[in-house]
Amino acid sequence: MDIVHVSPELAPFSKIGGLGDVAAALPVAQKAAGHKVTVLSPRYGGLDTTALGFARRLVKVKFAMGSGPVSADVHEGRLPSGLDVVLLGVPGVSDRPGVYGEGASGYPDNHLRFGAFARAVVGWLRLQPKLPEVLHLHDWTGGIVPALLKEAAAEDPRFAAVKTVFTLHNLAHQGRFSPATLADLGLGAQYAAHDAWEFYGDISWMKAAVLGADEVVTVSPTYAREVLTPAMGHAMDGILKAQRPNLEGILNGIDTRTWDPATDPHLAVHFGPSVLVGKRRNKTALQARLGLAQRPEAAVLGLVARLDPQKGVDLVVEAAAQLVRQDLQLVVQGAGDPALSAALQSLARALPDRVFYTDARDEALAHQIYAASDFFLVPSRFEPCGLTQMYAMRYGAVPIVRATGGLVDTVIDLDPSLQTGTGFVFEAASAEALAGAVGRALTAYQHPGFSQVITRVMRQDHGWERAARHYLTRYEALLAPASA
Repeated sequence: MDIVHVSPELAPFSKIGGLGDVAAALPVAQKAAGHKVTVLSPRYGGLDTTALGFARRLVKVKFAMGSGPVSADVHEGRLPSGLDVVLLGVPGVSDRPGVYGEGASGYPDNHLRFGAFARAVVGWLRLQPKLPEVLHLHDWTGGIVPALLKEAAAEDPRFAAVKTVFTLHNLAHQGRFSPATLADLGLGAQYAAHDAWEFYGDISWMKAAVLGADEVVTVSPTYAREVLTPAMGHAMDGILKAQRPNLEGILNGIDTRTWDPATDPHLAVHFGPSVLVGKRRNKTALQARLGLAQRPEAAVLGLVARLDPQKGVDLVVEAAAQLVRQDLQLVVQGAGDPALSAALQSLARALPDRVFYTDARDEALAHQIYAASDFFLVPSRFEPCGLTQMYAMRYGAVPIVRATGGLVDTVIDLDPSLQTGTGFVFEAASAEALAGAVGRALTAYQHPGFSQVITRVMRQDHGWERAARHYLTRYEALLAPASA
Protein backbone atom coordinates (compact mmCIF):
# COMPACT_ATOMS: atom_id res chain seq x y z
CA MET A 1 0.00 0.00 0.00
CA ASP A 2 0.92 3.63 -0.50
CA ILE A 3 0.28 5.39 2.83
CA VAL A 4 0.65 9.06 3.75
CA HIS A 5 0.50 10.21 7.36
CA VAL A 6 -0.44 13.83 8.15
CA SER A 7 0.59 15.08 11.58
CA PRO A 8 1.11 18.50 13.23
CA GLU A 9 3.97 17.02 15.27
CA LEU A 10 6.92 14.93 14.16
CA ALA A 11 9.87 13.96 16.33
CA PRO A 12 12.55 15.22 16.41
CA PHE A 13 11.44 18.40 14.64
CA SER A 14 8.25 19.36 16.46
CA LYS A 15 7.60 17.14 19.44
CA ILE A 16 5.21 18.56 22.04
CA GLY A 17 3.87 15.29 23.39
CA GLY A 18 3.47 11.67 22.48
CA LEU A 19 1.95 12.48 19.09
CA GLY A 20 5.36 13.55 17.78
CA ASP A 21 6.82 10.18 18.72
CA VAL A 22 3.87 8.28 17.25
CA ALA A 23 4.11 10.12 13.92
CA ALA A 24 7.80 9.23 13.68
CA ALA A 25 7.57 5.59 14.79
CA LEU A 26 4.31 4.07 13.47
CA PRO A 27 5.15 4.87 9.83
CA VAL A 28 8.60 3.29 10.24
CA ALA A 29 6.99 0.06 11.46
CA GLN A 30 4.60 0.13 8.51
CA LYS A 31 7.47 0.70 6.09
CA ALA A 32 9.32 -2.23 7.65
CA ALA A 33 6.27 -4.35 6.78
CA GLY A 34 6.88 -3.57 3.10
CA HIS A 35 4.68 -0.55 2.41
CA LYS A 36 5.45 2.85 0.87
CA VAL A 37 5.04 5.39 3.67
CA THR A 38 5.47 9.18 3.74
CA VAL A 39 4.83 11.67 6.55
CA LEU A 40 3.61 15.21 5.89
CA SER A 41 4.09 17.79 8.63
CA PRO A 42 4.46 21.59 8.85
CA ARG A 43 7.89 23.18 8.86
CA TYR A 44 7.85 25.43 11.90
CA GLY A 45 10.00 28.52 12.32
CA GLY A 46 13.64 28.14 13.23
CA LEU A 47 14.04 24.70 11.63
CA ASP A 48 17.00 24.71 9.24
CA THR A 49 15.98 22.01 6.78
CA THR A 50 19.13 22.46 4.67
CA ALA A 51 21.34 21.59 7.63
CA LEU A 52 19.18 18.50 8.14
CA GLY A 53 19.83 17.36 4.60
CA PHE A 54 16.36 18.19 3.27
CA ALA A 55 15.99 19.35 -0.33
CA ARG A 56 13.79 22.34 -1.08
CA ARG A 57 11.79 21.78 -4.23
CA LEU A 58 11.60 24.56 -6.79
CA VAL A 59 7.90 23.90 -7.35
CA LYS A 60 5.68 25.38 -4.65
CA VAL A 61 2.34 24.05 -3.51
CA LYS A 62 -0.38 26.51 -4.46
CA PHE A 63 -3.85 26.72 -2.95
CA ALA A 64 -6.57 29.20 -2.09
CA MET A 65 -7.71 30.53 1.27
CA GLY A 66 -10.55 32.94 1.93
CA SER A 67 -8.18 35.87 1.48
CA GLY A 68 -6.87 34.65 -1.86
CA PRO A 69 -4.09 32.50 -3.33
CA VAL A 70 -1.33 31.16 -1.06
CA SER A 71 1.79 29.12 -1.74
CA ALA A 72 3.86 26.84 0.45
CA ASP A 73 7.45 25.62 0.20
CA VAL A 74 8.10 21.89 -0.04
CA HIS A 75 11.07 20.40 1.83
CA GLU A 76 11.75 16.70 1.23
CA GLY A 77 14.10 14.51 3.24
CA ARG A 78 14.66 11.16 4.86
CA LEU A 79 15.16 10.49 8.57
CA PRO A 80 17.93 8.20 9.83
CA SER A 81 15.19 5.61 10.36
CA GLY A 82 14.66 5.57 6.59
CA LEU A 83 11.30 7.35 6.82
CA ASP A 84 10.44 9.70 3.94
CA VAL A 85 9.30 13.09 5.23
CA VAL A 86 7.81 16.14 3.55
CA LEU A 87 7.77 19.37 5.53
CA LEU A 88 5.45 22.06 4.18
CA GLY A 89 6.50 25.66 4.76
CA VAL A 90 3.16 27.36 5.25
CA PRO A 91 2.75 31.11 5.89
CA GLY A 92 1.75 31.74 9.50
CA VAL A 93 3.32 28.45 10.54
CA SER A 94 6.88 28.53 9.30
CA ASP A 95 7.48 32.08 10.52
CA ARG A 96 6.77 31.20 14.17
CA PRO A 97 8.67 28.95 16.56
CA GLY A 98 5.71 27.32 18.30
CA VAL A 99 3.61 24.39 17.16
CA TYR A 100 0.27 25.32 18.70
CA GLY A 101 1.44 28.41 20.57
CA GLU A 102 4.10 29.73 22.89
CA GLY A 103 4.19 29.38 26.65
CA ALA A 104 0.80 28.40 27.98
CA SER A 105 -1.17 30.21 25.25
CA GLY A 106 -2.22 28.98 21.83
CA TYR A 107 -1.91 31.20 18.79
CA PRO A 108 -5.22 33.01 18.22
CA ASP A 109 -5.13 32.29 14.49
CA ASN A 110 -4.55 28.55 14.66
CA HIS A 111 -7.54 28.04 12.39
CA LEU A 112 -5.65 29.92 9.68
CA ARG A 113 -2.33 28.21 10.39
CA PHE A 114 -3.62 24.65 10.34
CA GLY A 115 -6.27 25.45 7.75
CA ALA A 116 -3.48 26.55 5.42
CA PHE A 117 -1.55 23.38 6.27
CA ALA A 118 -4.62 21.23 5.50
CA ARG A 119 -5.07 22.93 2.14
CA ALA A 120 -1.33 22.59 1.47
CA VAL A 121 -1.61 18.84 2.08
CA VAL A 122 -4.29 18.59 -0.61
CA GLY A 123 -2.20 20.84 -2.87
CA TRP A 124 0.80 18.57 -2.41
CA LEU A 125 -1.33 15.55 -3.29
CA ARG A 126 -2.38 17.24 -6.55
CA LEU A 127 1.28 17.35 -7.59
CA GLN A 128 1.78 13.62 -7.16
CA PRO A 129 1.64 11.41 -10.27
CA LYS A 130 -0.16 8.79 -8.17
CA LEU A 131 -2.30 9.47 -5.12
CA PRO A 132 -1.84 7.37 -1.98
CA GLU A 133 -4.39 4.73 -1.19
CA VAL A 134 -4.60 5.76 2.47
CA LEU A 135 -4.30 9.20 4.06
CA HIS A 136 -3.83 8.75 7.81
CA LEU A 137 -4.71 11.91 9.75
CA HIS A 138 -3.63 12.58 13.31
CA ASP A 139 -5.65 14.65 15.79
CA TRP A 140 -7.82 17.73 15.31
CA THR A 141 -5.47 19.63 13.00
CA GLY A 142 -6.29 17.13 10.25
CA GLY A 143 -10.02 17.23 10.92
CA ILE A 144 -11.08 19.23 7.86
CA VAL A 145 -8.94 17.28 5.38
CA PRO A 146 -11.64 14.67 4.54
CA ALA A 147 -13.99 17.49 3.47
CA LEU A 148 -11.23 19.11 1.43
CA LEU A 149 -10.60 15.80 -0.32
CA LYS A 150 -14.28 15.48 -1.22
CA GLU A 151 -14.23 19.01 -2.66
CA ALA A 152 -11.06 18.18 -4.61
CA ALA A 153 -12.73 15.06 -6.03
CA ALA A 154 -15.25 17.26 -7.84
CA GLU A 155 -12.40 18.51 -10.04
CA ASP A 156 -10.06 15.50 -9.93
CA PRO A 157 -11.82 12.10 -9.69
CA ARG A 158 -8.61 10.49 -8.41
CA PHE A 159 -9.31 11.94 -4.96
CA ALA A 160 -12.51 9.92 -4.59
CA ALA A 161 -10.45 6.73 -4.24
CA VAL A 162 -8.28 8.00 -1.34
CA LYS A 163 -9.38 6.47 1.96
CA THR A 164 -9.00 8.52 5.13
CA VAL A 165 -8.17 7.14 8.58
CA PHE A 166 -8.34 9.49 11.55
CA THR A 167 -6.61 8.74 14.84
CA LEU A 168 -8.14 10.56 17.79
CA HIS A 169 -5.17 11.12 20.11
CA ASN A 170 -6.78 13.35 22.74
CA LEU A 171 -10.44 14.34 22.77
CA ALA A 172 -9.74 17.24 25.15
CA HIS A 173 -8.21 19.14 22.21
CA GLN A 174 -10.96 19.50 19.63
CA GLY A 175 -10.03 22.46 17.44
CA ARG A 176 -13.02 24.64 18.25
CA PHE A 177 -13.38 27.96 16.43
CA SER A 178 -16.03 30.53 15.57
CA PRO A 179 -18.24 29.72 12.56
CA ALA A 180 -16.94 32.97 11.07
CA THR A 181 -13.57 31.30 10.56
CA LEU A 182 -15.01 29.11 7.80
CA ALA A 183 -14.88 32.06 5.41
CA ASP A 184 -11.20 32.61 6.32
CA LEU A 185 -10.51 29.08 5.10
CA GLY A 186 -12.53 29.44 1.91
CA LEU A 187 -15.16 27.00 3.18
CA GLY A 188 -18.89 27.33 2.76
CA ALA A 189 -21.41 28.16 5.48
CA GLN A 190 -22.97 24.70 5.08
CA TYR A 191 -20.28 23.33 7.37
CA ALA A 192 -21.67 25.41 10.24
CA ALA A 193 -24.94 23.43 10.21
CA HIS A 194 -25.94 21.37 13.25
CA ASP A 195 -25.64 18.13 11.26
CA ALA A 196 -22.21 19.22 10.03
CA TRP A 197 -19.43 20.74 12.17
CA GLU A 198 -21.47 22.91 14.55
CA PHE A 199 -20.65 22.18 18.18
CA TYR A 200 -22.19 24.23 21.00
CA GLY A 201 -22.14 27.41 18.94
CA ASP A 202 -18.66 26.82 17.55
CA ILE A 203 -17.41 24.63 14.76
CA SER A 204 -15.29 21.66 15.79
CA TRP A 205 -12.56 20.22 13.61
CA MET A 206 -12.68 17.07 15.72
CA LYS A 207 -16.36 16.67 14.84
CA ALA A 208 -15.45 17.28 11.19
CA ALA A 209 -13.09 14.30 11.36
CA VAL A 210 -15.56 12.07 13.19
CA LEU A 211 -18.19 12.79 10.51
CA GLY A 212 -15.89 12.87 7.49
CA ALA A 213 -13.18 10.24 7.83
CA ASP A 214 -13.71 6.76 6.44
CA GLU A 215 -12.31 5.22 9.64
CA VAL A 216 -11.88 6.64 13.15
CA VAL A 217 -9.80 4.97 15.84
CA THR A 218 -8.26 6.07 19.10
CA VAL A 219 -5.06 5.14 20.89
CA SER A 220 -5.99 2.51 23.49
CA PRO A 221 -8.85 0.08 24.12
CA THR A 222 -9.76 1.58 27.48
CA TYR A 223 -9.79 5.15 26.12
CA ALA A 224 -12.06 4.01 23.27
CA ARG A 225 -14.62 3.02 25.91
CA GLU A 226 -14.04 6.09 28.09
CA VAL A 227 -14.71 8.67 25.35
CA LEU A 228 -18.19 7.19 24.82
CA THR A 229 -19.16 8.23 28.37
CA PRO A 230 -20.29 11.67 29.61
CA ALA A 231 -17.52 11.69 32.21
CA MET A 232 -14.72 11.35 29.66
CA GLY A 233 -16.34 12.36 26.38
CA HIS A 234 -15.67 16.12 26.64
CA ALA A 235 -19.24 16.77 25.44
CA MET A 236 -18.64 14.76 22.26
CA ASP A 237 -19.68 11.37 23.63
CA GLY A 238 -23.13 11.62 22.07
CA ILE A 239 -21.69 12.34 18.62
CA LEU A 240 -19.18 9.52 18.95
CA LYS A 241 -21.84 7.06 20.09
CA ALA A 242 -24.08 8.03 17.19
CA GLN A 243 -21.39 8.10 14.50
CA ARG A 244 -18.79 5.65 15.79
CA PRO A 245 -20.51 3.27 18.23
CA ASN A 246 -17.87 0.61 17.57
CA LEU A 247 -14.94 2.97 18.02
CA GLU A 248 -11.80 0.88 18.33
CA GLY A 249 -8.70 1.63 20.35
CA ILE A 250 -5.37 0.53 18.91
CA LEU A 251 -2.75 0.75 21.62
CA ASN A 252 0.25 2.89 20.72
CA GLY A 253 3.74 1.47 20.89
CA ILE A 254 7.17 2.98 21.38
CA ASP A 255 10.25 3.16 19.18
CA THR A 256 12.38 0.48 20.79
CA ARG A 257 15.44 1.54 18.80
CA THR A 258 15.45 5.09 20.09
CA TRP A 259 14.42 3.96 23.56
CA ASP A 260 16.90 1.20 24.30
CA PRO A 261 19.02 1.32 27.48
CA ALA A 262 21.49 -1.11 25.87
CA THR A 263 22.46 1.41 23.17
CA ASP A 264 21.12 4.82 24.28
CA PRO A 265 23.88 7.40 23.62
CA HIS A 266 22.51 9.71 26.35
CA LEU A 267 23.24 7.30 29.20
CA ALA A 268 26.33 7.18 31.38
CA VAL A 269 26.31 3.36 31.29
CA HIS A 270 24.36 0.94 29.13
CA PHE A 271 22.36 -1.86 30.72
CA GLY A 272 19.67 -4.44 30.11
CA PRO A 273 17.20 -6.66 31.98
CA SER A 274 19.85 -9.28 32.70
CA VAL A 275 22.52 -6.83 33.89
CA LEU A 276 21.11 -4.15 36.20
CA VAL A 277 24.38 -2.83 37.59
CA GLY A 278 24.37 -0.22 34.81
CA LYS A 279 21.03 1.11 35.99
CA ARG A 280 22.47 1.73 39.46
CA ARG A 281 25.39 3.58 37.90
CA ASN A 282 23.02 5.77 35.88
CA LYS A 283 21.24 6.61 39.11
CA THR A 284 24.38 7.83 40.87
CA ALA A 285 25.45 9.70 37.70
CA LEU A 286 22.13 11.58 37.59
CA GLN A 287 22.26 12.34 41.31
CA ALA A 288 25.70 13.85 40.79
CA ARG A 289 24.63 15.84 37.72
CA LEU A 290 21.55 17.30 39.39
CA GLY A 291 23.15 18.03 42.75
CA LEU A 292 21.07 15.49 44.64
CA ALA A 293 22.50 13.59 47.58
CA GLN A 294 24.42 10.64 46.14
CA ARG A 295 22.60 7.97 48.10
CA PRO A 296 22.00 4.84 46.04
CA GLU A 297 19.68 3.47 48.73
CA ALA A 298 17.22 6.38 48.32
CA ALA A 299 14.45 5.61 45.83
CA VAL A 300 14.36 8.03 42.89
CA LEU A 301 10.90 8.98 41.58
CA GLY A 302 10.93 10.41 38.07
CA LEU A 303 8.28 12.51 36.33
CA VAL A 304 8.54 13.78 32.74
CA ALA A 305 5.33 15.48 31.62
CA ARG A 306 3.57 18.65 30.57
CA LEU A 307 2.62 20.64 33.64
CA ASP A 308 -1.09 20.32 33.12
CA PRO A 309 -4.01 19.21 35.30
CA GLN A 310 -4.65 16.41 32.78
CA LYS A 311 -1.27 14.95 33.71
CA GLY A 312 -2.05 15.07 37.44
CA VAL A 313 1.07 17.09 38.23
CA ASP A 314 -0.98 19.12 40.72
CA LEU A 315 -1.53 15.86 42.65
CA VAL A 316 2.22 15.46 42.94
CA VAL A 317 2.56 19.04 44.19
CA GLU A 318 -0.25 18.52 46.68
CA ALA A 319 1.26 15.25 47.93
CA ALA A 320 4.84 16.56 47.97
CA ALA A 321 4.92 17.42 51.69
CA GLN A 322 3.92 13.86 52.52
CA LEU A 323 6.20 12.29 49.91
CA VAL A 324 9.39 14.05 50.94
CA ARG A 325 9.04 12.84 54.50
CA GLN A 326 9.98 9.43 53.15
CA ASP A 327 13.36 8.24 51.95
CA LEU A 328 13.08 9.26 48.33
CA GLN A 329 14.27 11.78 45.79
CA LEU A 330 11.95 13.46 43.28
CA VAL A 331 13.13 14.47 39.79
CA VAL A 332 10.69 16.40 37.60
CA GLN A 333 11.09 17.67 34.04
CA GLY A 334 8.26 19.56 32.39
CA ALA A 335 6.89 22.93 31.31
CA GLY A 336 3.40 24.38 31.16
CA ASP A 337 1.19 25.73 33.95
CA PRO A 338 3.08 28.65 35.58
CA ALA A 339 1.59 27.95 39.04
CA LEU A 340 2.69 24.33 38.98
CA SER A 341 6.12 25.34 37.73
CA ALA A 342 6.48 27.87 40.55
CA ALA A 343 5.41 25.31 43.14
CA LEU A 344 7.96 22.79 41.90
CA GLN A 345 10.69 25.44 41.81
CA SER A 346 9.89 26.37 45.40
CA LEU A 347 10.04 22.74 46.49
CA ALA A 348 13.38 22.23 44.74
CA ARG A 349 14.85 25.34 46.36
CA ALA A 350 13.70 24.21 49.80
CA LEU A 351 15.08 20.66 49.40
CA PRO A 352 17.91 20.86 46.85
CA ASP A 353 19.46 17.55 47.91
CA ARG A 354 16.15 15.68 47.51
CA VAL A 355 14.13 17.46 44.82
CA PHE A 356 15.14 18.60 41.33
CA TYR A 357 12.95 20.42 38.85
CA THR A 358 13.58 21.84 35.39
CA ASP A 359 11.31 23.21 32.69
CA ALA A 360 14.01 22.81 30.02
CA ARG A 361 13.27 20.76 26.92
CA ASP A 362 16.28 18.48 27.17
CA GLU A 363 15.84 15.13 25.43
CA ALA A 364 19.09 13.74 26.80
CA LEU A 365 18.04 14.56 30.37
CA ALA A 366 14.67 12.88 29.83
CA HIS A 367 16.42 9.65 28.81
CA GLN A 368 18.70 9.93 31.84
CA ILE A 369 15.73 10.38 34.18
CA TYR A 370 14.11 7.21 32.85
CA ALA A 371 17.35 5.28 33.25
CA ALA A 372 18.06 6.55 36.77
CA SER A 373 14.57 6.34 38.27
CA ASP A 374 13.49 3.46 40.44
CA PHE A 375 9.86 4.50 39.98
CA PHE A 376 8.11 6.67 37.43
CA LEU A 377 5.01 8.76 38.15
CA VAL A 378 2.11 8.99 35.67
CA PRO A 379 -0.78 10.26 37.86
CA SER A 380 -2.93 11.47 34.94
CA ARG A 381 -6.59 12.36 35.39
CA PHE A 382 -7.07 10.93 31.93
CA GLU A 383 -4.51 9.48 29.55
CA PRO A 384 -5.60 8.38 26.06
CA CYS A 385 -2.60 6.08 25.81
CA GLY A 386 0.54 7.46 27.39
CA LEU A 387 4.03 6.66 26.22
CA THR A 388 6.04 7.69 29.25
CA GLN A 389 5.04 4.66 31.29
CA MET A 390 6.24 2.44 28.44
CA TYR A 391 9.53 4.33 28.14
CA ALA A 392 9.93 3.97 31.91
CA MET A 393 9.35 0.23 31.82
CA ARG A 394 11.85 -0.14 29.00
CA TYR A 395 14.43 1.52 31.28
CA GLY A 396 13.53 -0.42 34.42
CA ALA A 397 11.66 2.40 36.17
CA VAL A 398 8.59 0.76 37.70
CA PRO A 399 5.52 2.89 36.84
CA ILE A 400 3.11 4.34 39.40
CA VAL A 401 -0.03 5.20 37.42
CA ARG A 402 -3.65 6.15 37.81
CA ALA A 403 -6.26 3.69 36.54
CA THR A 404 -7.29 5.43 33.34
CA GLY A 405 -6.98 5.06 29.56
CA GLY A 406 -3.89 3.44 28.16
CA LEU A 407 -2.29 3.31 31.59
CA VAL A 408 -4.73 0.52 32.47
CA ASP A 409 -3.89 -1.25 29.22
CA THR A 410 -0.13 -1.21 29.79
CA VAL A 411 0.43 -1.50 33.57
CA ILE A 412 -0.72 -4.43 35.73
CA ASP A 413 -0.95 -3.77 39.46
CA LEU A 414 1.72 -5.62 41.46
CA ASP A 415 0.57 -8.13 44.07
CA PRO A 416 2.08 -7.87 47.58
CA SER A 417 4.43 -10.79 46.98
CA LEU A 418 5.69 -9.13 43.76
CA GLN A 419 5.13 -12.34 41.80
CA THR A 420 2.80 -10.77 39.22
CA GLY A 421 2.30 -7.28 37.86
CA THR A 422 4.35 -4.53 36.28
CA GLY A 423 3.61 -1.43 38.38
CA PHE A 424 1.45 0.28 40.96
CA VAL A 425 -2.06 1.38 39.98
CA PHE A 426 -4.30 3.69 42.03
CA GLU A 427 -7.93 4.63 41.40
CA ALA A 428 -8.82 8.06 42.80
CA ALA A 429 -7.43 11.25 41.28
CA SER A 430 -6.28 12.50 44.67
CA ALA A 431 -3.05 13.31 46.45
CA GLU A 432 -3.95 10.74 49.12
CA ALA A 433 -4.33 7.93 46.58
CA LEU A 434 -1.08 8.91 44.89
CA ALA A 435 0.80 9.00 48.20
CA GLY A 436 -0.65 5.59 49.08
CA ALA A 437 0.62 4.11 45.83
CA VAL A 438 4.05 5.62 46.43
CA GLY A 439 4.01 4.08 49.91
CA ARG A 440 3.29 0.67 48.42
CA ALA A 441 6.13 1.18 45.96
CA LEU A 442 8.61 2.10 48.68
CA THR A 443 7.65 -1.01 50.63
CA ALA A 444 8.26 -3.12 47.52
CA TYR A 445 11.59 -1.34 47.02
CA GLN A 446 12.83 -2.90 50.25
CA HIS A 447 11.68 -6.39 49.22
CA PRO A 448 14.51 -8.79 48.32
CA GLY A 449 12.67 -9.73 45.13
CA PHE A 450 12.38 -6.19 43.78
CA SER A 451 15.16 -6.66 41.22
CA GLN A 452 13.04 -9.42 39.66
CA VAL A 453 10.24 -6.89 39.21
CA ILE A 454 12.63 -4.59 37.34
CA THR A 455 13.69 -7.44 35.08
CA ARG A 456 10.07 -8.43 34.39
CA VAL A 457 9.10 -4.83 33.63
CA MET A 458 12.01 -4.34 31.23
CA ARG A 459 11.06 -7.46 29.27
CA GLN A 460 7.60 -6.20 28.37
CA ASP A 461 7.13 -5.80 24.61
CA HIS A 462 5.74 -2.36 23.78
CA GLY A 463 7.14 -2.09 20.25
CA TRP A 464 5.13 -0.78 17.30
CA GLU A 465 4.93 -4.00 15.28
CA ARG A 466 1.62 -5.15 16.77
CA ALA A 467 -0.08 -1.76 16.34
CA ALA A 468 1.32 -1.37 12.83
CA ARG A 469 -0.18 -4.72 11.81
CA HIS A 470 -3.50 -3.72 13.36
CA TYR A 471 -3.63 -0.45 11.41
CA LEU A 472 -2.64 -2.19 8.20
CA THR A 473 -5.51 -4.63 8.68
CA ARG A 474 -7.92 -1.70 9.01
CA TYR A 475 -6.50 -0.10 5.85
CA GLU A 476 -6.93 -3.35 3.92
CA ALA A 477 -10.55 -3.61 5.06
CA LEU A 478 -11.20 -0.09 3.78
CA LEU A 479 -9.61 -0.79 0.43
CA ALA A 480 -11.18 -4.22 -0.09
CA PRO A 481 -14.48 -3.04 -1.67
CA ALA A 482 -12.62 -0.97 -4.27
CA SER A 483 -10.41 -3.91 -5.23
CA ALA A 484 -13.20 -6.54 -5.25
